[in-house]
Amino acid sequence: MIEVTTKAERVWIERLPLAADRPVLGFALTTLLILAAFALRWVVDPYLPGGFPFVTFFPAVILASALFGVRMGAYAGIAGGLLAWYYFVEPKMTFVLLPGTWVALAFYALVVVTDIVIIHWMQRANAKLARERELSRVLADTRELLFRELQHRVSNNLQVAAGLITLQKRRITDADARAALDEASRRLALIGRISRQLYDAGGATRRMREFLEPLCHDVIEASGRTGIRCEVMVGDDATLSPDAAIPLALIVAESMANAIEHGFADRETGVIEVELSREGGERLRIEVRDDGRGLPEGFDIDGAGSLGLSIARTLAAQLSGKFELVAGRGTTARLLLPA
Repeated sequence: MIEVTTKAERVWIERLPLAADRPVLGFALTTLLILAAFALRWVVDPYLPGGFPFVTFFPAVILASALFGVRMGAYAGIAGGLLAWYYFVEPKMTFVLLPGTWVALAFYALVVVTDIVIIHWMQRANAKLARERELSRVLADTRELLFRELQHRVSNNLQVAAGLITLQKRRITDADARAALDEASRRLALIGRISRQLYDAGGATRRMREFLEPLCHDVIEASGRTGIRCEVMVGDDATLSPDAAIPLALIVAESMANAIEHGFADRETGVIEVELSREGGERLRIEVRDDGRGLPEGFDIDGAGSLGLSIARTLAAQLSGKFELVAGRGTTARLLLPA
């Protein structure tokens, strides 16, 4: 099984070779490695058969190359080779070159050079990978920044448009026209307030709870009714695709605004409950319930002339769902969507 390195291990590996900017320290530590390899070879010399003079110096070369770079690896290879040649190659305590000595030194040099080249190649590849990873991180951060800036500008533009409609309303004396402009301004301002949280920079889906809670907060804050409290209840959470975010936000917002405007028209306080549940495995049900005065007797949603209700029903149809108002203790706005 191949084990994936942890982030801490990857960060440590990317720091190799160590002490690159402090060559004296690298030289001193490499010297200690060489001396340790020499001491170990001296201790085990009586127990080794002939023909293994360099056995403890290979690990020293590998460690020096991996930890301190190519130059220190070459230094360990040369120093280790000379020590092994002088102390452990027959005839000992001399640098006499016999035919067998040439062969042993040639094989030692071949193995050392191969080790150093491979380690150097791996470190260069690792450094290139680290640079590319850092570049990817910077690009991702830049994309995130640009995405947030775009959301911010879109939100601001919608807020400006809502403000312009409010200014235009001052020049209109017709009550119906002023009411229509008020509704348009409110809806634009609401979309502007919630647009920053509708999408993820990576286009990923979102959980319904993390979407509904700030949405309800924004709707109540936009209404200016400080005595209204909203409770979000999610029994079985579901994902929300980016394409469904705005229609769903508008439907919930219209239902809450209707409850605030009509259900709590004669009172300053009230409770709105937003509940998400499932009907089997086929449908999602989102209910916006208030404890207000309820629907008027004989109310028929099909005959209602409310623009907000018409918008909610139209958006629900776009999502292949159904929107309805249910009378009872207060009013319940129910949205049924395919799961």
